[in-house]
Amino acid sequence: MEEPGKEIFDGLEPIGIVRKWFLEAKAVEPNDPDAVALSTVDSLGFPNVRMVLMRLILDDGFVFFTNYESVKASEILNSNKASFLYHWKTLRRQIRVRGEVFKEDSHLADQYFSERSLESRYGAWASRQSKTLPDKNLLHNKIEDLKKKLGNNPERPKFWGGFKLIPFEVEFWADGKHRLHDRFRWHREKIGENWTVNRLYP
Repeated sequence: MEEPGKEIFDGLEPIGIVRKWFLEAKAVEPNDPDAVALSTVDSLGFPNVRMVLMRLILDDGFVFFTNYESVKASEILNSNKASFLYHWKTLRRQIRVRGEVFKEDSHLADQYFSERSLESRYGAWASRQSKTLPDKNLLHNKIEDLKKKLGNNPERPKFWGGFKLIPFEVEFWADGKHRLHDRFRWHREKIGENWTVNRLYP
């Protein structure tokens, strides 16, 4: 792949650049270009990381959806902080994002839930995410019961919704020849302040 030029990093603010890169990734990544590795920290300071789908890129932040009773949700609600990483192997690029996280249980969560497949909506209702499941048949049986109870248009459960990460740091990385990679970091001390941007050593 030809080494990218500096113009791929051009933009007045970082979220616009993320959008641009994501659209490029969407055209070439075979599976889930919106997948990110989301990192949170537990009460003992140990990090947890897992893959989630970053479903929305808004003007002020990034939104993903999950069960509010899950481990990741508990850790987010405890610290209100998280980080995540996009890695697009086909583009040989990645984006690292750190920020503060807030619940997003507005109409955006309702709209996204309604757009999921019907089976996925039943699954969201049935899953006690991260809890022990002795037998998978228990889950399937619960889903069948919920189909009868909830009908063909289940509403979003109160224990399921979104989180919005509002960034204070966004770092862009692009592969370079001879491991001389390009890195640019956008940073601000607090949400709402102006961004500063610096090139970093590889």
